[in-house]
Amino acid sequence: TCSFSRSPKGFPKLKNDTFLRAARGEETEHTPVWCMRQAGRYLPEFRETRAAQDFFATCRSPKLCCELTLQPLRRFPLDAAIIFSDILVVPQALGMEVVMVPSKGPTFTEPLKEVEDLLKLRQKVDVTAELGYVFQAITLTRHSLEGRVPLIGFSGAPWTLMSYMIEGGGSSTMAKAKSWLYRHPEASHQLLRLLADVITDYLVGQVAAGAQALQLFESHAGHLGPEQFQDFALPYIRDIAQAVKSKLKEEALPLVPMIIFAKDAHYALRDLAHAGYEVVGLDWTVRAQEARAQTGKDVTLQGNLDPCALYAPKEKIGELVKKMLEAFGTQRYIANLGHGLYPDMNPEHVGAFVEAVHAHSRHINKH
Repeated sequence: TCSFSRSPKGFPKLKNDTFLRAARGEETEHTPVWCMRQAGRYLPEFRETRAAQDFFATCRSPKLCCELTLQPLRRFPLDAAIIFSDILVVPQALGMEVVMVPSKGPTFTEPLKEVEDLLKLRQKVDVTAELGYVFQAITLTRHSLEGRVPLIGFSGAPWTLMSYMIEGGGSSTMAKAKSWLYRHPEASHQLLRLLADVITDYLVGQVAAGAQALQLFESHAGHLGPEQFQDFALPYIRDIAQAVKSKLKEEALPLVPMIIFAKDAHYALRDLAHAGYEVVGLDWTVRAQEARAQTGKDVTLQGNLDPCALYAPKEKIGELVKKMLEAFGTQRYIANLGHGLYPDMNPEHVGAFVEAVHAHSRHINKH
């Protein structure tokens, strides 16, 4: 249960630190595993908890976020929890209105159309005032986990958030957002810089609240080619890692491991490995051997089973997991899917995935 009864600090002692050890490149008895979107609509209890609530109202309720974060851990022996929230809380903190439209997804009531629209955004954001509800959710969840597993905090990366703010929602081409990069490069950098600064403060605030690792989601990296990624995504990804780390030091907060997940940015793996993150997340389109060759020995890899593999029969899931572990090796590796779980997935198949990672990695480590 999620109750505010305990003191805000004095968190319970961590019992399973396998995920953190793997992230830092230390040896582990088994390969740790968690899933993107593990707190999600594939769980009937999630749908029940969320049923009566507006999506963003749920995000603003620390109690509900805590409950949703814990649900998958009651079912599966996952090695990490990730706080239930959404990447679009950052544009909201900048003053934009985002609503969740049924069967359409997140929608901005007034997306950015012209360069002048940047003036409507808050230029200085007090993250505690605007996003304090996420910090409260993290603190509450960290206590409620009772040290079972580490808690991951996260944010969207600047380009991904910028693309939503201009497109006004999802898009298959990102043509409006990309046209800004070509037509208004200076204004694009101005917006990306503003986002990077807010994200930095937001991530530091999450650690202060109790997050034990951080993931930056550059979910729309695949819409950029190598050159635009180099100009408009990578510099901000690098800056965020550096700025978060120096602020954590300044504020005497724990230096938590950071994960960069840039979906479909296979062309940038080498750069991402040197961007200041302990872990590089991979989508399912990347071969394990190539990823290892590109990223070298100093980062941990995370990923990358095709989420749709979970539609396969359970025995088949086990075989695919074994192949994946043999390809990546069991050390300096965190097992995950190559993207989030889909709403129509069978929870038992998620369980089969998690258990297969533990069983096969233990077996490989013994022999």
